[in-house]
Amino acid sequence: MAISRTQLVKELEPGLNALFGLEYNRYENEHTQIYANIEQSDRAFEEEVMLSGFGSAPVKAEGAAVTFDDANESFTARYTHETIAMAFAITEEAIEDNLYDRLAARYTRALARSMSNTKQVKSANVLNNAFSSSFTGGDGVSLLNANHPLLSGGTFSNTLSTASDLSETSLEQSLIDIAAFVDERGLKISLQGVKLIIPKELQFTAERILRSPQRVGTADNDINALANMGMIPQGYVINHFLTDTDAFFITTDAPNGMKMFVRSPIKTAIEGDFDTGNVRFKARERYSFGFSDPRGMFGSPGAA
Repeated sequence: MAISRTQLVKELEPGLNALFGLEYNRYENEHTQIYANIEQSDRAFEEEVMLSGFGSAPVKAEGAAVTFDDANESFTARYTHETIAMAFAITEEAIEDNLYDRLAARYTRALARSMSNTKQVKSANVLNNAFSSSFTGGDGVSLLNANHPLLSGGTFSNTLSTASDLSETSLEQSLIDIAAFVDERGLKISLQGVKLIIPKELQFTAERILRSPQRVGTADNDINALANMGMIPQGYVINHFLTDTDAFFITTDAPNGMKMFVRSPIKTAIEGDFDTGNVRFKARERYSFGFSDPRGMFGSPGAA
């Protein structure tokens, strides 16, 4: 359906002073704070395979044969790209009545905001569904789960044993738990939390926890260990598309954690329709969000 003169009757009246409603700023590119790995794709989907590596090397007795170990594929993470597109049209009559110049630029910006909003919502949805059993990764469980299966048997957890709100205590425990991560064969690995991702409701709590010189909420003269030790080196970022007001997330330096694949970057097109004379505007892009190694994220859904 095209934007016509009947929808924009005020545009045709003399004395019009201002147009408004399409000039708002937008929260843009917040997905880059979640997905450090943004890669290009040239196919309908991408798959990444987790390799297990080896177990601990055993002692070789004198004269005994050396022990052989096998490297195995643990699981496969799949990224299926989605096509996001939107268009609008302006009638030939609206163009004749000099509405084109007034409207085209404004509605083009509105189209860009709509495309951007969808990208931010979809990127945040990976975290919004991080605790849901309906949204599983390559290992068969949710992104943030207490029972990620290991190839060697057993499990590892990337969430607090007791769900907690953001506090000095819960953040310290999260960092301790991240430092205890193991690989698919149960060997200890060196990972640390690098960035805290929070909804807007937690920004003041995060500021006090990470930037106060002394411990928060105490009468003691204790230092703020988190700040003094340089923990969470990239600080905190606010994601305005998170839906849980008390959940918090910590990205780690695992090399293949959260990922975005771009199949086709955003493209715009303008064309005239011969039959109607309308001018049509279109924007389109293809991408996917997800995670390969769940060790790339740690989080808590909050106490509630």
